[in-house]
Amino acid sequence: MRDSVARKRFIVEIGTGADLHGGDVSKAAQRAIRDAVSRSCLCGLFDIIGITDPNEMYIEVKVACPNPERINREEVLKAVPFGSTCLEVVPGGLAVRGLELLELGEGDTIVVAVAALTVYVDVKD
Repeated sequence: MRDSVARKRFIVEIGTGADLHGGDVSKAAQRAIRDAVSRSCLCGLFDIIGITDPNEMYIEVKVACPNPERINREEVLKAVPFGSTCLEVVPGGLAVRGLELLELGEGDTIVVAVAALTVYVDVKD
């Protein structure tokens, strides 16, 4: 009898990020992803499940932000340090008038993005 392998979900972590000058939703999304990653120690995947390489993880990234069509998908996913990734972008987050400082970005819009990272690993049944 052969062992079957199933993809199992192990963690969902939420993060928030903002671009305070310039309204760059990609920058806000990257910060939201880094915020979620910074709260996660996935030692159980190594100690209990037995993975040996963090690239064995599959990470679904969902980002909610204003103007989701402006997201630079490739740049945003660079914020995930390892694993196979996929990205879903949906309308959400927040946009509010801030202060324009040309040295920090063009425009006076503050944008906030929210990211959910769901981590899966293939496990033998």
